[in-house]
Formats: sequence, structure tokens, C-alpha cells
Amino acid sequence: MANKLTKVMVANRGEIACRILRACSEAGISSLAIYADNDANSLFVELADEAVMLQGDSIATTYLDQAQILRIAADNAVDAIHPGFGFLSERADFAQAVGDAGIQWVGPSPAAITQMGDKMSARITMRNAGVPVIPGEEIEQVEEEAALIAIEEASHRVGYPLLLKASSGGGGKGMRAVHNASELISAARGARREAIAAFGDGRVY
Repeated sequence: MANKLTKVMVANRGEIACRILRACSEAGISSLAIYADNDANSLFVELADEAVMLQGDSIATTYLDQAQILRIAADNAVDAIHPGFGFLSERADFAQAVGDAGIQWVGPSPAAITQMGDKMSARITMRNAGVPVIPGEEIEQVEEEAALIAIEEASHRVGYPLLLKASSGGGGKGMRAVHNASELISAARGARREAIAAFGDGRVY
């Protein structure tokens, strides 16, 4: 049975962070927000009982910086981390690291995230269970040129317009709408580049 929460870090921003912080307040739980420099004047920072600024100038070096977030959690004696949605909420390795640090993870288990947090794995799991999914194809190739060839071949079977989505994506990162063949390769390169920068995984479907 999980211990009673006394201090929760909200590892997110914006409206979702506001909702979690308000819920903490209503439940009598102390809250800690983390924020990037450009979010310093945001409402979610004001709503938190405490707030710590993340060091970095990009999403990857702030809200996706696992080591920095865990360090702040330890330094501020939080007993739980709520990831909200997007960002690190879909990273099984982060959920595992939080648990390994002796901090409660407010979310699905690492095993569940592994199976369902990776969108390609989730699609395969649902298809195998007989659950209808939007038609499409998973591109397993990691190497750039091989992936682009596979994406182009899949586009002939799927047809246009189509949507490229990063397998490990969240928050709209690594997603591109493609209306015709002339847009495909540029969109695929962009989606993969963005996904690799944000999530370290360029696979798309």
C-alpha cells in the first residue's frame, strides 16, 4: 500500500500542472513546481507552494531532463512525482528511476508504460487484442535512409493525406501532416529530427 503523500512534485507545465496543483491544495498536500525560465511568470508557478527553476534553454534540457528533475526532487524531499501527460509521463525509464530513488510515481507502472507508452507497441498490442486501430504502418527502421525508404514505401499503401507520428512522441512533438508525395521526405526528416532531439527515438508510424 502506498504511503500517504505529503509533498508532490509536478513535473509538467501549463494547464495540466495547474489542475494537479489545485488537486494537491484541495487534498492538503504540499506541492513543488518546476519551471523553465520562460515560464517564470506562469500561473502554475504561482499556484505551487514551492517552485524551482530548471536550468536549460530547451525542452530537452528542462522538462525532459530526467537527471536534473530527480536531483531537484531529492534536494527538496518530495515523496512523489506527478508527471501529468506528455513530457516524461510516457517514459518507462523515468518512472523506473523515480521508483528506484524511493519516490512514489503517480502514474502507470514502468511495465505498462513500456507496453502502451510507445505508440507503435501500443498499436501492435491493441491489434493483437482485437481492438480496432486507425489504419497505418509502423516503421521500425532506426537508420535515417532506411527509415525514409520504408516511410516512402508505406505511403503508397496508406495513401494521402497521412499523418507521421513519433513512436515515443508526446505533446505534439515529432508529428507532421503530409498532404502529398512532394511533402513526404521533408516532413519525415523533420518529424524524425524533432523526435530524436526530444525523445532520443526517431521511429515513426
